[in-house]
Amino acid sequence: MSEMMTGGCACGRVRYAAAVANDDAYLCHCRMCQKASGGVSMAFKNLPKEAVRWEREPDYFQSSPIARRGYCAACGTSLSFDYPDSDKMDLTVGSFDDPARFVPKHHFGSEGLHRAWINTEGLPEYRSDQYPALVERWVKAIGKLPD
Repeated sequence: MSEMMTGGCACGRVRYAAAVANDDAYLCHCRMCQKASGGVSMAFKNLPKEAVRWEREPDYFQSSPIARRGYCAACGTSLSFDYPDSDKMDLTVGSFDDPARFVPKHHFGSEGLHRAWINTEGLPEYRSDQYPALVERWVKAIGKLPD
């Protein structure tokens, strides 16, 4: 049975609802995803296009002759990837309002995989709410830490 999940961009201009049947997700390491995100990979949830309802359509960038990427032109958030001739699409895991459900099940585009970034277990971990300079900036700007 599917669960309705919501998501959108950082500024709230583009929003969606998606019927999600499972917690399977994946990491794409191809150079196009690296360039599109500015990161070493992108986390995606693959869904049937019919399972996604946009409250407001994203803007699209034709990232290659065969694919396009949905994003918000106002804030720059990467939202989706699809082949126009496919009945499936990907939503970025980070754009979901509650991405904690998703679990990576495989890697794709492994020719571009940067192994040093795969297993980061054991590296020191720092909470943003315990970084004094950041906390001070938020308190000065809005009187508190963001929710």
